[in-house]
Amino acid sequence: MNTEALRSNFLIQSLIQNGQLKMVYTHYDRVIVGGAAPAEKEILLPVYPELKANYFLERRELGIINVGGEGEIVADQKTYSLRKLDCLYIGKGVQQVIFRSKDKNDPAKYYILSAPAHQSHPVQLMKKEEASPSEMGAVQTANQRTIYKYIHLDGLKSCQLVMGLTILKEGSVWNTMPAHTHDRRMEAYFYFDMPQGQRVVHFMGEPQQTRHILVNNYEAVISPVWSIHSGCGTSNYGFIWGMAGENYVYTDMDPVDIKDLR
Repeated sequence: MNTEALRSNFLIQSLIQNGQLKMVYTHYDRVIVGGAAPAEKEILLPVYPELKANYFLERRELGIINVGGEGEIVADQKTYSLRKLDCLYIGKGVQQVIFRSKDKNDPAKYYILSAPAHQSHPVQLMKKEEASPSEMGAVQTANQRTIYKYIHLDGLKSCQLVMGLTILKEGSVWNTMPAHTHDRRMEAYFYFDMPQGQRVVHFMGEPQQTRHILVNNYEAVISPVWSIHSGCGTSNYGFIWGMAGENYVYTDMDPVDIKDLR
């Protein structure tokens, strides 16, 4: 694939747009990637005809992380407040989901990930401080970072969604290196808090056949099971990682030695 084909097939642009909801369906594990940015008006999660369902979460689950100002999410008439980097899980069977911002001048910006679900789990909220942040990397390798794990085997319970985020320290630019694949689940990366005019070079492809995509702020890259997923920015930034597929264990990955990448 050339640059145009890679971007057309794997890059989701303009995911966060003021006052709008954008949802993209991928056939990789039937995951839906989305973004909602309510401003003056709340946004109702609709049911899309393509889902052939009576409501969006009839046979699905939802993971949401706020990357903007303080907001509220209403799940079947119960309201949950989310500050920046808080996460909300909404399980199968919830019939109505509403996204709100508390301040239209500093709106909430919700990154959304949805996967098919075979059983119901309760709605669960996890604050950033509760996500057991772990420090990784080093200044010497330009990848000093903090990892927050939200939806996973030892965190918020789900059917198959795994979700969390990584914040790069100032002066660090590399994420997920050494790279890895996991043949049992797909992954999507959503990049945020990228300074204006800066970019991340997102690496993908088979370990011995790598490619790259230049990614802007509030853009997401879909990573198939056969692909590595790693990036290097022209500045520090944050990114949300989310997975769905056969295996639910966060540590399930097949590492690739840096010297073996091509």
